Amino acid sequence: MATKLAALVVLVAFLAGPAACEGAFICFNGWLRLPIICPRGSGTPREPVPSTSGSGLSYGYYTTSCPSAETIVTETVRKAVVVDKNPGIGAGLIRLFFHDCFVRGCDASVLLNTTNSKNSDTEREGPPNKNSLRGFEVIYEAKTAIEAACKNTVSCADIVAFAARDASYFLSDGSINIPMPGGRYDGRESFASETDQLPGPFSNVPQLQASFAAKGLNPVEMVTLSGAHTIGRARCMFFSSRFSEMNQTYAASLMAECGDNGNTNVNQDYVTSNVLDKQYYQNVIDNKVLFTLDAVLNSTEETRTEVMQNANTAGAWERKFEKAMEKMGKIKSDQQSVEIRKVCWKVNNNYK
Repeated sequence: MATKLAALVVLVAFLAGPAACEGAFICFNGWLRLPIICPRGSGTPREPVPSTSGSGLSYGYYTTSCPSAETIVTETVRKAVVVDKNPGIGAGLIRLFFHDCFVRGCDASVLLNTTNSKNSDTEREGPPNKNSLRGFEVIYEAKTAIEAACKNTVSCADIVAFAARDASYFLSDGSINIPMPGGRYDGRESFASETDQLPGPFSNVPQLQASFAAKGLNPVEMVTLSGAHTIGRARCMFFSSRFSEMNQTYAASLMAECGDNGNTNVNQDYVTSNVLDKQYYQNVIDNKVLFTLDAVLNSTEETRTEVMQNANTAGAWERKFEKAMEKMGKIKSDQQSVEIRKVCWKVNNNYK
């Protein structure tokens, strides 16, 4: 099933153009827009709502057991983003954290390609993630250094969370400081079919709110976390169907950049593409955003109020983003079996 869904993502590049807009079916929780009925199992968010209480987590969790852990992560991220001048990796680390926490909770299941069930169709192969996730090498580098300092102590899930925190700090030039507790454990299962819990680019407001509510996040936090689309790049296949709905000057520049290749990547924020800031919300107001899920934030009174406040009030979005990322990081894993992985991409019973 996962293989078929991944193939459908590629098919979107050819079928989701302007001619396919009317009467299209939105499938896989907003990730696929097809002129055919959605395949069975294309999914909706699961119940019950995971806990965001942060039970078992604490700030400075490794102060005694591995005092250098958070510093190692910070310096690894600093090297990748600042020293190597690669803001795209920073954007990828923030997205990796989001995509981890929204599926099975914050448990590093997004990193696995070898699981307890020995399945190959892991989250990395799901339609939202396949050939698009970035930052794995930063997580692996930090894990290797931490294992050398403190063996079998720090979870990959915590490294993902700390890396997203640090990437947010560096990409915002120090304007965003996320309090991020530690104490997460690593899950042992990962399935591509479960990535339908991630809100897709073709989602409308009710679908977005439902996806976030399923994770214990409220409508304000939904609008706030959407602001992460102020950095990073996106494939043309996920927005080429709405060129006619955009600001036409902006649409023309995108069409020239995309050409006929749905896999072409473009900047999500055309103004401050490498900075984590509130520019995204002005872009929403100006109808110069890529995805349906971005544009619809200006379509209801509730979401528009948040968009206007974030765009026009200095520091408002940054403070809300800090709190929303902290809360998202407290989504508890729903896995029955957890561990501290020795290697982040495979469970310990497959470690040699």
